[in-house]
Amino acid sequence: MNYVQLEKLGEGTYATVYKGRSRLNNEIVALKEIHLDAEEGTPSTAIREISLMKELRHTNIVRLYDVIHTESKLMLVFEFMAQDLKKYMDIHGKRGALDPTTVRSFMFQLLKGTAFCHENRVLHRDLKPQNLLINKRGELKLADFGLARAFGIPVNTFSNEVVTLWYRAPDVLMGSRTYSTSIDIWSAGCIMAEMITGVPLFRGRDNNDQLTQILKVLGTPDDATMKRLVNDSPEIQIRPFPRLFKVPFQQMFPTAHPLAIDLLEKLLKFDPTQRISADEALRHPYFTTSAAVAPQPHAGTGSSLNMGNGGSAALQAQQQQQQRAAVQAQQAAQQQAAAVAHQQALAAQQQQQQGVYMQTGPSA
Repeated sequence: MNYVQLEKLGEGTYATVYKGRSRLNNEIVALKEIHLDAEEGTPSTAIREISLMKELRHTNIVRLYDVIHTESKLMLVFEFMAQDLKKYMDIHGKRGALDPTTVRSFMFQLLKGTAFCHENRVLHRDLKPQNLLINKRGELKLADFGLARAFGIPVNTFSNEVVTLWYRAPDVLMGSRTYSTSIDIWSAGCIMAEMITGVPLFRGRDNNDQLTQILKVLGTPDDATMKRLVNDSPEIQIRPFPRLFKVPFQQMFPTAHPLAIDLLEKLLKFDPTQRISADEALRHPYFTTSAAVAPQPHAGTGSSLNMGNGGSAALQAQQQQQQRAAVQAQQAAQQQAAAVAHQQALAAQQQQQQGVYMQTGPSA
C-alpha cells in the first residue's frame, strides 16, 4: 500500500479513521478503513460514499483522493483535515460558542458546500458539527457522505431513519419519506444556532421528544401547514397535541445580530416548503450587508477568539459575558416555553375533541 498509518483518529460503527502519510510524496492524508463483513461484503454506505464523492469536487467538500480495495480491506483516502466543527468549538469557543465573525464565515462555507450538493442533485442527509471538517487555513468542508443520496424527479421516496436526531427536520421526525433538500437546510439552521450559543438547539431523547422540543420553540403549526404536510406525506401518523406558541428568536439569541436571527428564522421553518434554499441563503443580507464581499475562510489560529496579539482582556471578558448570556437566555426561554406548554396541556385535556392534531412517526 502506498500509505502509512500514523495514528488512530477515531472509530465508528462502519469505519476506523487514521492519520496517514503517502509513501509517494509524504503528504499527510486521512485513511478511512471500512469494516467489511465476511457474509455481507462491502457496506452500502461505503459504496454510496465512494460513488458520490468521486463526482462532488468543490472547495467546501472534503476531497477523496484514492480508493484501495482488496479481498480483506477497503480503504478510502481523503485529504487531511485538522479537526471537526465540534472539536473546534470546544477548543476555540467560549463555552463552545464562537464569535460572530467565525459563525458568519463557517455558515457561508457550509451553505456553499450544501448548495453545490443540491445543484448536483445530492442530499447529504447527515449534516452535524462532527461531519463538518476544518483545516489549519480555516476552510470548512462537508464530510461523511455515507447517508447521502441522489434525488430526482419525480420525488424519490427515502427512509426516514436519517440525520442524527438533534439535527433532524420535523417533517422527517413525523415520518415523511418524500423529503428533499429542505432537510439539509434544517440541519444547517441547527448548526448555526449551536455555533452562536455553544449548545445544541434541540436535544430530544427520541423522535417524539425531539419533535416536542421543536414545538416548544417554533410553536404548533397552523391547520393549513398541517394539511399540506399530510397531503405531501400520507404515511405520517396522527396524534393529539396541545397548541404551543412560538418563542421569539430575539429572546433565545439576545447577542446575535438581527440579520443572523432573520436567517435562522428562514432556515428553521417548520414547513419544509417554506425553508430558504442554500443558494438563496448565500444571498441573504447576513452575508452581503456587513461587507462588500463574502466572508473569507477564518483560520483557527487567526480567529478573533485567539486575541493574544491584537485583542484586549476587556473585550475578551465582554465576549464571554455575552456568550454566557446567550446560553442562559436560550435555557430560560425553553424553560418558560415548557411551563406554558404544561399549563396548555392541562387545559387541552378538557377539550381534546377540539384539540389540534399533530403527526409523528415512530420513536427512534
